[in-house]
Amino acid sequence: MRKPADPNRARQLTQPVEKLDEASLAERDQRQRDEKGVTERSPMRLRMEAFIQEQQRLIVAELARVDGSAFREDHWTRAGGGGGISCVLQDGRVFEKAGVNTSVVYGRLPPAAIAQMRVHHPTMDPDADGLDFFAAGLSMVLHPHNPHAPTVHLNYRYFETSHDDGRPAGWWFGGGTDLTPAYLEEDDVRHFHAVIKAACDRHDAGYYPRFKRWCDDYFTVRHRAESRGVGGIFFDDLDGAADDDGQSKDQDQLFRFVQDCCTAFLPSYLPILRRRIHTPFTPHEKEWQQLRRGRYVEFNLVHDRGTSFGLHTPGARVESILVSLPLTAKWMYMHEPEPGSREERLLRVLRQPVDWA
Repeated sequence: MRKPADPNRARQLTQPVEKLDEASLAERDQRQRDEKGVTERSPMRLRMEAFIQEQQRLIVAELARVDGSAFREDHWTRAGGGGGISCVLQDGRVFEKAGVNTSVVYGRLPPAAIAQMRVHHPTMDPDADGLDFFAAGLSMVLHPHNPHAPTVHLNYRYFETSHDDGRPAGWWFGGGTDLTPAYLEEDDVRHFHAVIKAACDRHDAGYYPRFKRWCDDYFTVRHRAESRGVGGIFFDDLDGAADDDGQSKDQDQLFRFVQDCCTAFLPSYLPILRRRIHTPFTPHEKEWQQLRRGRYVEFNLVHDRGTSFGLHTPGARVESILVSLPLTAKWMYMHEPEPGSREERLLRVLRQPVDWA
């Protein structure tokens, strides 16, 4: 004869399940890191986090070697989950300012944010009263002292939303890199674009021309009717959906694409930097660099979606967001370069983008 069920025993058996359900996404991810580490079978959240932190270490070590100075390294945490590492060098031998940051953020999207994101991600539930989200990214801006050495920007990121029970609601990758010289050296620009194009071509021959055009369009100082720099690549919302040619890629394929683009940074930029950091320059050339940095500031504070998103995110670390701004910049009333000068030559290219590769 079977014994009657013990109600206390039933409650004990259900308690761990209730605790699991109550655990936040950040807590579940931390448990997985502690118990299993990060492997190729881990959620993309953990794989992207591990990758960008590894790249940050490699890039910072190489840049510190070039400059001969150490980066300041700040570790910070976010109350809602996650945190980041900000590595910054100011007034170095080569770099006036260099910032290489990683951030990992857990939070919750309100219905208004979901409605806005559905423009690019229609599969997101329009009736959800909120979605947990995860965002991880590596961002970098380098401003050298020498006006003949170009500023460079890089950002690669992953975004994911999930339902309350942990089921994924959506995911996508974004990012890119672009070069901003004060003086145009065509060999430098062609080298930069060639390395990026090779990384893109390993995954899709259509990526470079598509993302180069996107970059030219995005990094435009619209109130000045000129580009911020000489471009590179830019992409957003890569989520495996079919492109205009009807082709689609899965999450692992897109992750490998992002990895290849990110690891192409050092070979795309360091040869340029090493060629230019010892070039003699005049006070006039330094002043022109400062004026161009003014345009850089204008774009970042007026047009850049990443800066705006960061500054409007509750609990954001403002110092890390604004590390992209140069240490010095300049504005002059109604300034125009001399006709036929190297400064005017740069402006012509910024007002009419060129195909470099």
